[in-house]
Amino acid sequence: MNNISISVRDVSKCFKIYKQPQDRLKQSLMRGKKDYFQEFWALNDISFDIYKGETIGIIGRNGSGKSTLLQIIAGTLKQTSGSVDIRGRVAALLELGSGFNPEFTGRENILMNGTILGLNSAQINELYDEIVSFAEIGEFIDRPVKTYSSGMALRLAFAVQAVVPKEILIVDEALAVGDELFQRKCFLKIEEFKKQGGTILFVSHSAAAIVELCDRAILIDSGEQLIMDTSKRVVNLYQKLVFAPADKIAALKNEIRSLRETGQGVSQATDRIDEAYESTGINDAVASNEPNFKEAMYDPHLIPTEMVAYETRGAQIFDAEIVNIEGEKVNILLADQKYIYRYYVRFDRTCADVRFGMLIKTGSGLELGGAQSALLGRGRPIVDAGEVCKVEFSFTPRLTQGVYFLNAGVLGVDGTSDVYLDRRIDLLAFKILPNESSFMTSIVDFNVMPEVVSIER
Repeated sequence: MNNISISVRDVSKCFKIYKQPQDRLKQSLMRGKKDYFQEFWALNDISFDIYKGETIGIIGRNGSGKSTLLQIIAGTLKQTSGSVDIRGRVAALLELGSGFNPEFTGRENILMNGTILGLNSAQINELYDEIVSFAEIGEFIDRPVKTYSSGMALRLAFAVQAVVPKEILIVDEALAVGDELFQRKCFLKIEEFKKQGGTILFVSHSAAAIVELCDRAILIDSGEQLIMDTSKRVVNLYQKLVFAPADKIAALKNEIRSLRETGQGVSQATDRIDEAYESTGINDAVASNEPNFKEAMYDPHLIPTEMVAYETRGAQIFDAEIVNIEGEKVNILLADQKYIYRYYVRFDRTCADVRFGMLIKTGSGLELGGAQSALLGRGRPIVDAGEVCKVEFSFTPRLTQGVYFLNAGVLGVDGTSDVYLDRRIDLLAFKILPNESSFMTSIVDFNVMPEVVSIER
């Protein structure tokens, strides 16, 4: 228990919805004899523990209750029932400029917010220059906040929360505002706080940000906690839920609940993302002699264990494989050679504006890159029911040694909406062999050529 930073137990939140303002007065006068409101339960029995040093993502569709949950944890909203135990000083960036007085200057708001966060005057003055430097709003620091643009208000709001001492940082979609350079600056600050052992609770609609930043994630839908697991797995299930047809959502939610209830969707905080494939036999031989291999190979045991399939909307992907230029099936690859990612699609009904796609991801779910066969409005105008298409993407995997995953997807226009007709996440896995002659670092090989020359002084 000493290792727990945030403990949430059976938290529910009910809002009273009044049809018209005068109904509030009627309700107070009737003193419970008659209800003039409707109940809306934004959260229902949410429970989880967050350990010290963890970064937890919360993801879900609009209106799922994510922001309500964060407000309760931050203490700006009271739950209807349940308990929240916070162990450590919390800094929360819940909405643009939250807690700012628009009539006060930036300088005055820094002093006020610092006091609210529990700092004395000496501590605030010590941090003041760092906050102003991070915010990058120049002379506006002495102007009323009501004169700020939305981007300037964001900079100052984030700067205050980022710089003040804390053990827990709560961020709710605030990084969606502002230019790309400032967003990167904010992410670097979050990464720095994470490396220092801080606990982070992070809400975002960006699946890539959740995967990149978070150790685990929570999927919430309609106020219900569907599952808490590794960020990669939760993001995959979230994307499947988002793109599911309306008549399939209930069944899909039951499927996700069953993962949680059987224990298949519960990961310990100390767990790291395991390589999601089973590999024995030939792969063990490859592992012991990798530097001597000069050709791609095929390992029948290199199989993803958690492939996620979207609900079909009239198309079905099948027989996916990677082949070399001779047409031989492979999945143990060399980084500097060209390969073909091939799959087939069978259409069960006539579909319009059909496009095909692929995506390469790391083992943690970070999206590295991919392609689609055409842009929206420029796909195959009509594909008839019963037709089968062979889809091929040639690629050169200039990646560092490791295991990577391939997605496949079919897009089409259904009425007025652009939808996935079928999509498979982590459909195939492949392994890149080490290259002793390469000087590359990190994940992607940009064919950087180093040159060092001594210059006489």
